[in-house]
Amino acid sequence: MTGTQGYDPVPPASPTNPVGSHVAGEEGERSLGQIVGDLSHDLTTLVKQELELARTELKEEAAKAGKGAGMLGGAGVSGLLALILGSFALAYLLDNWMPVELAFLIVTILWAIVGAVLAARGRKELKNTNPQLPETQQTLKEDAAWARAQKS
Repeated sequence: MTGTQGYDPVPPASPTNPVGSHVAGEEGERSLGQIVGDLSHDLTTLVKQELELARTELKEEAAKAGKGAGMLGGAGVSGLLALILGSFALAYLLDNWMPVELAFLIVTILWAIVGAVLAARGRKELKNTNPQLPETQQTLKEDAAWARAQKS
């Protein structure tokens, strides 16, 4: 039987691993200890395979995320340069109607207002966050209670 990820969760029979090597009539000859041992071995193998699959998928996703983050960083630098050059262009445009110093002062005040608004909105958003992770804490408490119930 093949698992959902395309690999067989039960390893093939070998001299050291009798799983799959017994025929229907020999099933009663295996002791409970052998069955539990085989089950434990199979479960360990399955968990190792799942962890290996998760690690492989995580590496692939991290590589994709790294490429995306690099491109976003490049876009940020490009946007910053566009913002600076656009600010100079606006200041020189205003220079046609007023002294250059006043034009640059107006552009500076404009960006200071934008920065203040963004800072206020960012502070408000940070205050609305809940770093306590209430759902995760609740599920961990439930898991601990279940484990204590299994021990009893």
